[in-house]
Formats: sequence, structure tokens, C-alpha cells
Amino acid sequence: MVNAPGAGPVSAGTVRSVLPQLGGIAYGGDYNPEQWPESTWAQDIRLMTEAGVNLVTVGVFSWTRLQPGPGELTAGWLDRVLDLLAGAGIKADLATATASPPAWLVAAHPEILPVTADGTRLSFGSRQHYCPSSPAYREAAADLAGRLAGRYADHPAVAMWHIGNEYGCHVPACYCETSARAFRRWLQAQYGELDKLNDAWGGAVWSQDYTSWEQVQPPRVTPTFGNPGQRLDFARFSSDELLACYTAEREVLTARSPGKPVTTNFMGFFRPVDQFRWAARMDAVSVDNYQDPADPEAHVFSAMVCDLTRSVGGGRPWLLMEQAPSAVNWRAVNLPKAPGQYRALSLQAVARGADAVLSFQWRAAATGAERFHSGMVPHAGTDSRVWREVVSLGAELRRLAPVAGHPVRAQAAVLFDWENWWALESDSHPSSSLRLTDLVGELYRPLLQGGVNADFAHPESDLSGYRLILVPALYLVTGAGAENVRRFVADGGTALITFFSGIVDPHDRVRLGGYPEPWRDLLGLRIEELAPLPDGAAVRLEGPAAPVADTAPAGAAPAGAAPAGAVGRLWQDVIELRGADPLLTFGEGYLDGQPAATRHDYGQGTAFYLGTLPDRTTLGRLVGQACRDAGVPLWTGLPPGVEAVRRGGYLFLISHLDRPVELDLGAKRLDLLTGVRVGPRVLLPQREILVLDTEGGPPPRSAG
Repeated sequence: MVNAPGAGPVSAGTVRSVLPQLGGIAYGGDYNPEQWPESTWAQDIRLMTEAGVNLVTVGVFSWTRLQPGPGELTAGWLDRVLDLLAGAGIKADLATATASPPAWLVAAHPEILPVTADGTRLSFGSRQHYCPSSPAYREAAADLAGRLAGRYADHPAVAMWHIGNEYGCHVPACYCETSARAFRRWLQAQYGELDKLNDAWGGAVWSQDYTSWEQVQPPRVTPTFGNPGQRLDFARFSSDELLACYTAEREVLTARSPGKPVTTNFMGFFRPVDQFRWAARMDAVSVDNYQDPADPEAHVFSAMVCDLTRSVGGGRPWLLMEQAPSAVNWRAVNLPKAPGQYRALSLQAVARGADAVLSFQWRAAATGAERFHSGMVPHAGTDSRVWREVVSLGAELRRLAPVAGHPVRAQAAVLFDWENWWALESDSHPSSSLRLTDLVGELYRPLLQGGVNADFAHPESDLSGYRLILVPALYLVTGAGAENVRRFVADGGTALITFFSGIVDPHDRVRLGGYPEPWRDLLGLRIEELAPLPDGAAVRLEGPAAPVADTAPAGAAPAGAAPAGAVGRLWQDVIELRGADPLLTFGEGYLDGQPAATRHDYGQGTAFYLGTLPDRTTLGRLVGQACRDAGVPLWTGLPPGVEAVRRGGYLFLISHLDRPVELDLGAKRLDLLTGVRVGPRVLLPQREILVLDTEGGPPPRSAG
């Protein structure tokens, strides 16, 4: 039988619809009319109307067509496009077109072109070929943004502004001399004195002290491992320089087009850009989410991206700015999405807080590097499966208008920090196989399977609204972040912390005295040594001699006991217990009998620790025990591959399976997609979705 969890506290932030003038969910995609004869534009508008499109992104890569040379706009074509859209009642997310500088600007200012860490200057002929620190680029970009705002601020089609595109994609950092000078200015602002920089970077190691600011360079290619402090600060600097590009354009837009929201498109778990810092300067948060149809668990990572995007925006509704209606063009092998997959993943985004479902792109291109990227209007035209799915999805999103603006509630949070990510995946570490997003996915999966809505939270953010926090490999943690976690548990929360957490300070300097120095008392243990496992190796895990009691049903195996065949992967910690109870022990090797996972009561709360990465079954049981300790309700018996998400008073049941599954809803319920009351028993076909009005009804149950 299935127990459905109740709603938790609302994610932080004011909840409102992204574009209330649309009266529901926005639907559409990137529209690039400049790539097509003007004779096709009227047909585009007719097809958009047929598909229910009400928002399109216009002009992302149109700089040359807007400005074939320095000076005034040549934008008559854009006038006509926007007028056509306005006439059809379709709104525009108007781009500033600054993601791809034109050839004339590069010819006039070749220093715009970025330089890689090995000294190679990249050439014109692709996209995003600019140094973020280049004054010439920034001035030209701000000038273009200002001209567009002056011309279109009051156009009835323009609903919002779209700055740049996928900042950091292809060129996350530049190592040229212009960037070097900007890096030195950034460091001087951070440290003030050169001695403080030398101390932070550990300059005494390998004779790396600097005696002049002019000696400091970006972390270019070196004979062996580079300075970790330098690399970390350069990652911070590079994110900030890209943000400065965005901010320069934003300031122009808000001055000349006040009141219209401004956004740019994030890329999910994208390492170069610190989205927590960026989102504070965005009126609406947007994301590009390209799931891999070849991955049978694509929906898991996709759900993580959705939750991350909602979270960095403070819980506000957000925009799915790009996805592929079917195949992309940039993987080694580009599989099309299976029938129903585009719909299921689109509605997953709505379930997790999106008020807009857009795709790249409207019409599949006939020329250029993206000609084999799918479009809402495919090469095959309207007599195609993709087009029929596009039209059907548009109709369903109109029926989901009541969902727009509603909150997503979360009782659990995964702590995530870009600065930790940059430091964690630097070189010269115990294991290069530890990848943060892989570990996050391992911990997130049991929450998804249990129907637990989860936010992603910065370690220094307010955690008081959550009952459970998961802390995957928080290698770098500030003093404030460490104290925040300790206080959360002391005040009654439950934390599950993994190996390689609490290791270094914000300068990537090891915290001495035994790991994890900030949380030894919290966890009731001390780690003497880190012992990562070789790639592909596993070590047997066993339950303790006297497993701690839990709240599992009578007759069930204790959650802390290892199921048959339990193994640890990736990592081992040499743990000395100092008050914690062992949940799992290593069952072989030189750590045979030593703790592998622990539980410790601290203050009014509980702290779990994982000294290895258990297999998925065992990990799921440990996360489940942490949920029970925290009082976070779990679905029990929800079929794997079926997603249950609450948004406001609506319950989304989304099947990502290629087979039908039967559920017991507990009562008849209204399905918003069909307008029909369904249940109590219902057969959910492959990749089918129900959106149930749950106000006043009993919780759904499984049919098993």
C-alpha cells in the first residue's frame, strides 16, 4: 500500500506567476525568423496559434542582422516579427543578441577573442567567442542592449528581456592578458594586501610567494598540479566576470525599460556559474534542461535540475527556457525522445515549479551547426509525431492554468555550494573519481522515489523550514556554514552527512585535528584517515551487532541493518567512534569490523554519517531511516519510475516507464488534464500523467 506524504513548508520567497498577463503556463520556444525567408513568417504565426504557443524567445543570435556595423539598429525585420506576434496575442522574451559577437566587431577588436589555459586564442566561426573581461565586448553589448530597449520597451509583444545565452558555455573562463589584469584587480579587492594573498594560497609551498601584484597570473598550464587556492579564486573570479557582463546589460535594460522582467538561461548543474549569486540579480530564473533519451534514469537528473532552478530562485516559479522536443545535435549519438517523453518531462517541470515550458527551437534549422537539433516544427513538417505531440502538449498546458503561481513545498533540502564544487573537483585529491553531481544524484534518488519534495540550499541559508538536510561531500565549508548545520541539528533537525565533508576552509586549507573538524562533536566521531577505493572496487558491508531501533513496521528488518549483498563503493573512512552508534560496518579488508555508517543524537536532533557510498538499496534504506527520524513522510511502494510531486493543492503522478502500472488513488479524484474524475483504481499507461486536485481527499495508495 502507498502512503502519500503531506505538504511541507513553502520554499522561501514570494510565490507569484512569472508572467501573470499570460493567465497560466507559458508555452513556446526559441523563434529565429532571421534564419528563414520572410514568406514563412505568416505560416509560423498560424502554426503557433494552432499549437497554443503564447511565448517565444526572439533574437538570441541575431546581432549581425540587428547591427551589421557599429551604430544604429537595422531592425525593420524585427519590427515586423514583433508586430506579427502581437497581432496573434503571442508574447516575446526579447533577447539582447549578445551571446555571439559579429565578425565586424571581432575584426575591429581582435582582443575580444578568448584565450585558453594553454595560450591558444580561439577564432571566430562558432559562438560565445568573447573574453568576459574585454572592455570592447562589454561596451558593444551594453550599447546593443540599450538600443533594443529604447526601441522596444513599450512594444505590446515584449513581455520580458533575455540577456546573453548560457553564460559560460564553451568559454567558462579566459586566460588572456586582459583577464590577467582583471584577475589581479579582483584579488586586490578581495585581499587588500599581497601578504594575505600569499597566506591564503599557501605560497610557502613550492616557493610560490609573490612579491608584486604584477607577478600574479591566471592559473595557466603548468608542469604539474597548480596552486589550489589560485584555481579556486580564479573560478570565483570567472563566475563574477560573466556576472558583470550580465549586470552591465541588465542595468541598461532596467533603466530604459522599467518594469519588464529580466532573465538569462542557466544550464542546470553547470559548474562555472554560481547560480545562487546570479539568481539574486534575476527577476525570473530560467534554465535549459537537455535530458539524454539514452539514459533510463534521465528523469532523475532532470528532476534535480528542476528543483535546483526553483531553489536558486528562492522558491519562485521559474521558466524552462530550453529543452529538445526530440533529439539534440551535440551528443556523440543523438537519440530521439521516445513517444510521450517530451510531454512527461515537460509536465515534470510544471510539477516542480515551472510556469513556462519552452523548447529550442520553434522550427528545426535547415543550415548551420544545429541543423539536426529537433524543433517543435520538425524537418518532416506538421505530418509528424513530434508536431502532434507539440500540439497536444499545448492544449494540456492550457488546462493546467490553475497550477500557475502555486508553490512547491519541501521538507528536505540538499546542501549545495558552487565554491565547494570548484574546490572539490580540483586536482591532487584522495580520489579523482569523486564527482559531486554523481554523489548528489545518489542521495537524491531515494527522495524522488519516496515522493519527497526537496530543495537545494546554500549551506549558509536559513534551514529552519526543513526537517531533513542531506550534505553530500561538502568538502569546503565556511565557519558560518558549519555552524548553520550544527545549529540545525541541535534545534531538532536531522542531517545526513557524507564522507569528504568539512575538510577545508574557504581558501582550500585543510582543517587540522582529524576530520571533519567542524562536525566531530556533531557526528560523535573522528576520522583519522581517508581511504578511497579503487575504481570499480567494492567492499562488503554488514549490519551492527546491535542495530539501533527505528520506526519501521513490525516484522520489517531494521533500517540500519545491511541487506544481503550490501557493499560500499568509491570511498572508505577510518572512523573512530566518539559517541555515535554504528549502523553499518565494513565486512572485509583491513577495516573489517570498523564503522562505515553511523547515527548520533545531538541536542534535540540526529546526525547520520556515511563513511562510504553504499549500494543503492542500502543507501535508500539509510535515507529512509533519516526521513523517518526527521518526520518526513515517504511514499511506500511507489513503483520505481513513477514520480509523485505536490505543487500547491495538486498532485502530479508522472510515469517515466515504458509499461503500464496500476495505482489505487484511495478515492475518485478530478484529473485536470482530462476534466474527468478518475479512480479509485487507475491504470497509468506508459509515460502517462495524472494531475489530481487533492484538496479534501484521502491520500492515494498503490494498487499492490
